[in-house]
Amino acid sequence: QVELVESGGGLVQAGGSLRLSCVVSGLTMSNYRMAWFRQTPGNEREFVAGIDLKGTFQYYGDSVKGRNTISRDNAKNLVSLEMNNLKPEDTAKYYCAATSGYGYLKSVSSYDYWGRGTQVIVSS
Repeated sequence: QVELVESGGGLVQAGGSLRLSCVVSGLTMSNYRMAWFRQTPGNEREFVAGIDLKGTFQYYGDSVKGRNTISRDNAKNLVSLEMNNLKPEDTAKYYCAATSGYGYLKSVSSYDYWGRGTQVIVSS
C-alpha cells in the first residue's frame, strides 16, 4: 500500500519559515519524480515545486520561486520543502505527490499518488 504522509505545517507569521516533510512508503521513491502542490478552498490545486529522480533538477511555481527549496533523500524515502519569507497568500493546504511517468511536472493529472496534506497558515 502506497502512502505519502506530510508533516511540518502550522501557523507562522509573515516573513517566517517552515519546513515541510513528506515520508513515502510502499514504493521505490527513486523511481518517482516528486512534487509539492497547494490548494485553498474553492480553488484548483497549484504547483509549488518539483524535483527529478535523483534531485539534480528542481522546478518551482512562479509564486514561490526564490523563496522555496525542494529536496529529496531517496535513502530515507523523504522529500522536503523549505519555505522562507512566507506571505499570507502562501496560506493553503500543501500536498506531496509522486509520479512514475514523464508527463508535465506542473500538472495535477501527471501524478499517481497523493498525500492527505498539511495545513499552512501565514498570519499578517
